[in-house]
Amino acid sequence: MKNISTMIKSSQIGELVNSLEHFFGYSSFRGKQEEIIRHLMGGQDTVVIMPTGAGKSLCFQLPALLLEGTAIVVSPLIALMKNQVDQLVAKGINAGFLNSSLSRAEVTKVRQDVLEGEIKILYVAPETLAKAENLAFFRKINLSFIAIDEAHCISEWGHDFRPEYRKLRLVVEELGNRPIIALTATATTKVQKDIQRTLGLEEAKVFKTSFHRENLYYEVVPKLESKQKLVQFVRKRKGQSGIIYCLSRKKVEELAELLQVNGVKALPYHAGLEPTQRIRHQDAFLNEEVEVVTATIAFGMGIDKADVRYVVHYDVPKSLEGYYQETGRAGRDGNPAHCMMLFSKDDIHKFEKFNKGKSASERENVRLLLEEMSGFAESAVCRTRQLLSYFDEHTEEGCGHCDNCERESGLFPAKDSLALALNAVELSAGRLVFGELVSAICGEGHELANESIFGEGREKGKSHWEAVLRQAIIGDFIQREVEPYGILTLTETGKKFLAEPYALSFIQPLEYPEKCNEEAQAVRGAQEVCDVDQVLLSKLKALRLKVAGQRNVPEFVVFQDDSLEAMCRYFPTTNDALVQIHGVGAGKARKFGKPFIELVKAYVEENEILVEDLQAMVCTQPTKSKNKVFVIRQIDNKVDFEEIAESLEMDLPKLIEEVEHICFAGTKLDIAYYADSLLDEEPQEEIYQYFLESDTDCIEEALEEFDGEYSEEELRVMRLKFFAEQAM
Repeated sequence: MKNISTMIKSSQIGELVNSLEHFFGYSSFRGKQEEIIRHLMGGQDTVVIMPTGAGKSLCFQLPALLLEGTAIVVSPLIALMKNQVDQLVAKGINAGFLNSSLSRAEVTKVRQDVLEGEIKILYVAPETLAKAENLAFFRKINLSFIAIDEAHCISEWGHDFRPEYRKLRLVVEELGNRPIIALTATATTKVQKDIQRTLGLEEAKVFKTSFHRENLYYEVVPKLESKQKLVQFVRKRKGQSGIIYCLSRKKVEELAELLQVNGVKALPYHAGLEPTQRIRHQDAFLNEEVEVVTATIAFGMGIDKADVRYVVHYDVPKSLEGYYQETGRAGRDGNPAHCMMLFSKDDIHKFEKFNKGKSASERENVRLLLEEMSGFAESAVCRTRQLLSYFDEHTEEGCGHCDNCERESGLFPAKDSLALALNAVELSAGRLVFGELVSAICGEGHELANESIFGEGREKGKSHWEAVLRQAIIGDFIQREVEPYGILTLTETGKKFLAEPYALSFIQPLEYPEKCNEEAQAVRGAQEVCDVDQVLLSKLKALRLKVAGQRNVPEFVVFQDDSLEAMCRYFPTTNDALVQIHGVGAGKARKFGKPFIELVKAYVEENEILVEDLQAMVCTQPTKSKNKVFVIRQIDNKVDFEEIAESLEMDLPKLIEEVEHICFAGTKLDIAYYADSLLDEEPQEEIYQYFLESDTDCIEEALEEFDGEYSEEELRVMRLKFFAEQAM
């Protein structure tokens, strides 16, 4: 116990519940909160490992209000500090923060308030705490204790490693002999020990509660047609709050735009945005002005929004700890929430490539974390059991409500395979990690492998032995050692099984694609040809012929075949839906769309096509062109194409391609002035008449028809003029 002057009086301890209700409005403590608070207020160092939503913040906020002096709370994010301080101030609690977002005048004001005892809880960034001028200031004040929030940031094995956190012990020691409380929502035994060692808390009491979140539904789906899956998932939860995590800023922006064009109120959040913009987006989410935030992993840390109904991982997280922490931001109110991860082995391979430049030890750390992440996704065992096992909790039964518990998975008799695997672990004498042991059993061995292990199970293949070893870990037959991390050894359960093997079954692993995005979209394109409603297609073609005849234009001017086929897959029954069909755009929808919408709507009603089927259409984002606005303005000003191309440092064919993208996406452009500069009236009429009478707008066929009389650029410009006048 630390000898300090801030020991709470016994009479105050008896009034904890009254204080809880007075300050926070709760009539009772949850879980181990009261025990933790009493321990800290007794002047003792404390380590708290408690899942998101279980009330960690209260464990240091209430003691800070009851003890003399000011409590310092070290917090990793400016947004997190602001959010928590705003909540405390709203409750009438004196709190403040010091970080780089404050002006010098604001810093002076906060310091003065602390000196005068006006601020009981002061949030600081680790970098702010370490500054010499701030350390000198903190030595002058009466500190009750130091809380280190999001303490997993200390550990190089934690999912959000922060170098500044590893220096905290030296900084804290300069502030005198004060109690320390370190808190995190996720920590394996490895991370926990790293936190304690780094902060000098080896003797501190550790309070660890169950990681089981009964209200969370975990689901992992193949990362195929990922954007379509995402939009459909979010649409089904219209009006609910959700967070979508990505690993890159570019993807965050891209998915926010995708959701916006599909009618979802969404905003991006990442470190590349201006601080004021990040705060605006965060506040918009907290105030329910938007439904969804697409974000990098920092978003949501410490954010007090209890009604997040879903969390989606669009990219595979870097570790199971990170995954658990981020999914824990859903359902903090205790009501059901959905956690979906889009998984592809290709994402894992990308991580491995990114880490090639790191040191050997760092690469090995990353490899082990990714190996565990892959195991979670690919295993057909209950998701909750897997997560609990990762945090050293073992259960015999599944949760009953994750995707793996709900599916019918194949079983295989595992007695002999488990015995072989456990024997291999024993013979390896604590020298091999998961992947090395699998390789040894399959005969691809490791130099440290015992000769009697090598190749014993090569006929069954790697995926079989990966499934056996993963389920042996979940079933507590095998454990991963903390030092050195990842080495596999037998547990007491494993030793008993080896002594007396008994019949049992394991679950067959799941299969996921190696590649996602590009290859998957190509597969989708091939499949969609078969998905076209042929009856509707024939009706639409007949209607197109009729409309083209009435308008005296070729059929392709109305709608091309691929646009009609898309209508037969997505059944657009509104103008907004029709505009999103490939090759339609606002101009064509306005000019030709009404009878097609009416036909589709009647067909849907006649054939009782479900409404949710209509929602399957995912609107695509317009083709991005940083030159679009410039090109449109230049054409509006009747600038020659050659001059526009020169300004953009591109050749003429490339510029015409840019103009085609803009025009075919639905923007009407008047390029008659440029056509006049290229061709006299008679050649223009000849080409125009050709497109008017042709069955196709194919440039190759036009070149063949005119046999070199006109250049490709001249024909493409005239096609643009024809479309602008006939189709828009």
